[in-house]
Amino acid sequence: MKKSSIKKSIKKIHLWLGLTIGLFVFIISITGALYAFQAEITDSLRDDAIYHQEKNTSTKAVLPLKVLEKKVNDHTKEKYPVHWVNVPVDKSLSYIFYYYEHNPKAWNYFDEYVIYKSVYVNPYNGEVLAVYDETSDFFNIVKSIHYSFLFRAEWGAYICGIPTLIFIFMLISGIILWWPKNKAARKQRFWFNWKNVKNWKRKNYDLHNILGFYASFLALIVAITGLYYSFFFIQAAIYFAFSGGSTAYPDFSHIKTKAPIELRTDTTLDKIGKKVEELYPDAYGYSLDFGHPHIDDHEHPNYSVFVKQLSYSYHVNHSLIFDENTGELLHVHDHKDKNLGEKAIAANYDTHIGAILGLPGKILAFILSLVCASLPITGFLIWRGRKNKK
Repeated sequence: MKKSSIKKSIKKIHLWLGLTIGLFVFIISITGALYAFQAEITDSLRDDAIYHQEKNTSTKAVLPLKVLEKKVNDHTKEKYPVHWVNVPVDKSLSYIFYYYEHNPKAWNYFDEYVIYKSVYVNPYNGEVLAVYDETSDFFNIVKSIHYSFLFRAEWGAYICGIPTLIFIFMLISGIILWWPKNKAARKQRFWFNWKNVKNWKRKNYDLHNILGFYASFLALIVAITGLYYSFFFIQAAIYFAFSGGSTAYPDFSHIKTKAPIELRTDTTLDKIGKKVEELYPDAYGYSLDFGHPHIDDHEHPNYSVFVKQLSYSYHVNHSLIFDENTGELLHVHDHKDKNLGEKAIAANYDTHIGAILGLPGKILAFILSLVCASLPITGFLIWRGRKNKK
C-alpha cells in the first residue's frame, strides 16, 4: 500500500474517531483546566482555617489526638466516627480531621459518599475553626466529572478511560498527518503565517494543526498518567517500564500488628506521631487512621502511615508501618530506598496535574488542557467547513 493511501486511511479514522469522542475529550480537558489550580484556590479560600493563629506555641503542647477527636465529634455530632487525621509537622497549621464513609453500591458521585467532611482544628485547644462538606465542594465535583463523569468511580473511570485511550491514538495519528512531505511545507507548519490570510477556515485549520502538534507530546504524557486511574494494565506497564522489567511491586502486608489490642491506649496514636516527626522533622505532614470500623472497611493488613515530604506535591513520600496497638515502629520504607518504578507510581498524580514542577508545571498543565479542549472544536469546524463549502 502506498504512503498516500495509508495517510488517507489514517485521516479517515482520525476524523471519525474525533467526531465520536470529541465531546468526551472536551469535557475531560476543560475540567482538567478548571482543576489545575485547585490547591492554590482552596488554600486561599480556607486561609483562616488552615492557620489557627495560636500564640506562644513554644511554651504549649498540642492536645492528644483522642482528646481532639472527641472535641471534633462533640462539635459536629455526626453519627459516623472520624476516619483519619492529617497532621502537619509545622504546628502553626491546623490539624484536619476527616469523616469519610463510602457506599460501594451507589451509582453516582453524590450517592457514593455517605459522608465526606473535613474539620479544621486548633491542636492546642481543640477549637473547631471550620467544617467543610467535601462532597459539595466545587473542585471535588469537577474532579469527579473529569474522572468518571459523576458516575460511581469504580466503573465510571472506564467511561473516561476508553475515550482517553482513543485520544492517544488521535494524538499519534495527528502527528503522522501533520508531518510534511518536504522542508518547504515543514516551515509553514511550525508556526502561524497569517499575514495575508483572511479566510477563517485556514486560520482554524492552522490552529488545529499547529497547536495540536505542539501539545501532542505533553498531552501523551498527561493522557497516559490519566489512564493510570482507569486501567490496571497501565499501572502495571508504568511500573514495569520504570523498574527495569520487574512485575513484583513491594508488598509489606506480612508486617502486621502482633501485640494484643489490650495494649492499645489513648496515647498510642500520639506515640506513633511523635516517632514520625522524629524521623522526618522536615516533612510537610502525615496521615493517621483512627482505626474505627467503617462501612466498607477491611481489616488492616498493617498500620501504615503515609508521610508527605513536600507541601505542593505527593511524589516524595515515605511509608512507615507501626504496631497498631503498642505504637512500635516495625518498618520504614523511605523515598530514597524505593526503586524507580515505585517513584514513577508515586509521581503519577503530580505528573498528571503538573504539580511535580510546582506552580510553573500547573500553569503549563492549565494551558495544555485548554489546547486539548480546543482540538475537538477546531477539528469539528474543519469537518463542518468541508461539508458546507458555502
